[in-house]
Amino acid sequence: MNYLAVDIGAESGRVMYGNLADGRLRLEELHRFANQPVQLPAQRGRHGLSLYWDSFRLFHEIVEGLTVAGRGRKLRVDGIGIDTWGLDFGLLGADGGLIDCPRHYRDARTNGVMERLFSVVPREQVFEQTGIQFMQINSLYQLYAMRLENPRALECAERLLFMPDLLNFWLTGVERAEVTIASTSQFYNPRTRAFCGAMIERLGIPARILPELIEPGRLLGRLLPNIAERTGLGAAPVYASAGHDTASAVVAAPGEGDDWCYVSSGTWSLMGVELPEPVIDARALELNYTNEAGVAGRTRLLKNIAGLWILQECRRCWAEAGERHTYEELAQMADENGPAKALIDPDDFLQPGDMPARIAEWLRVRGLPEPKGKGETCRIVLESLAERYRQVLEGLESLTGRQLRAIHIVGGGSKHALLNRLVARATGRTVYAGPVEATAAGNVLVQAMGAGAIRDLEEARAVVRRSFEIERFE
Repeated sequence: MNYLAVDIGAESGRVMYGNLADGRLRLEELHRFANQPVQLPAQRGRHGLSLYWDSFRLFHEIVEGLTVAGRGRKLRVDGIGIDTWGLDFGLLGADGGLIDCPRHYRDARTNGVMERLFSVVPREQVFEQTGIQFMQINSLYQLYAMRLENPRALECAERLLFMPDLLNFWLTGVERAEVTIASTSQFYNPRTRAFCGAMIERLGIPARILPELIEPGRLLGRLLPNIAERTGLGAAPVYASAGHDTASAVVAAPGEGDDWCYVSSGTWSLMGVELPEPVIDARALELNYTNEAGVAGRTRLLKNIAGLWILQECRRCWAEAGERHTYEELAQMADENGPAKALIDPDDFLQPGDMPARIAEWLRVRGLPEPKGKGETCRIVLESLAERYRQVLEGLESLTGRQLRAIHIVGGGSKHALLNRLVARATGRTVYAGPVEATAAGNVLVQAMGAGAIRDLEEARAVVRRSFEIERFE
């Protein structure tokens, strides 16, 4: 069985070929492309710049990757699936064209919007209906910011589509919202697996723009004729895979039993457990945990952590100053530096900027020693992440009553051996690192489940254990 997984993260995207045969999955990268946001002058009445995703370029690159598969490699595929980061969306008009291009979740338009929204729908009510961690970047606050600044766009909109749903629409002409991506929005109810239409109507947002929901693994449609011909793939089936990249990555976490948690490690670190039901109570609200939809009707109880984004921003700033380093070189500097003399709160560093200077300033105003050089800065970032993982792990155990003996770190960040060692040391747990390509693997496996080639989630994880090397850190 041959599948194509389109996996787009906050820095880059790729089209992956997945071959499933004899109980093993083999992955191959066919096409990789940058995902570079675009800054434009702010709308009338606002100062500064607005930050957008270049969604048309992303779709162009997807078609290029599909063409490599169809015309270059002469593949005949049994499925195509797309996953992306969460939260962001586009609005379609009556003719199916975009009337508002997808904004970047780091766009400044949501600054202060949470507090204004809570004056209409109180914080406790929002959490009771959605069970989602409060972050100003959530789709709910993006929509409400639009309601406050540009209500005309909402009045003209016919449909809201999250990023993987929008890209699927351009491939197939089918407008649907897959539940794992919809569940990141904070206007989705994980108990009923339905949108919170009444809540957003209270906010002056028309519920009619919300699309029909479908579960991961459902056949969405087939490639539109022009794309089928251009790519050489014919009328290949397109599945609603687990559209949220974290949901796909969790499918490929090779854990067994219920005494483990996962960290989907990349730009963000998403740490959590898989449960049969959401946990929505006063304690979860106090700890600010999130309940997102998973595959096979499961719930992902998790916490969003700033992740390797902080290190990425440090690297970018140093590169702009003419000091270019690979991530491997930065890790070596951090390892050689020795233990950090102070730690930061990673969640205080969500906005882009001069990250090394911001870290130094954060420490200085708290009377803590500032880093001396890149190695010390990197070590502070990595040890701070490991300590944050320990705190989140304790919260997960408190909320679930489970003793979690193992941590499965999957995704690109699982290659970071120093961070894995620091996590094992900080938490006192065994850390299993890999697979690196967890998101693409999970994307393929959900398609295979939908096609009937894999029976269930347990069989999918058995395929992962047979197919990929997993490294262990005590």
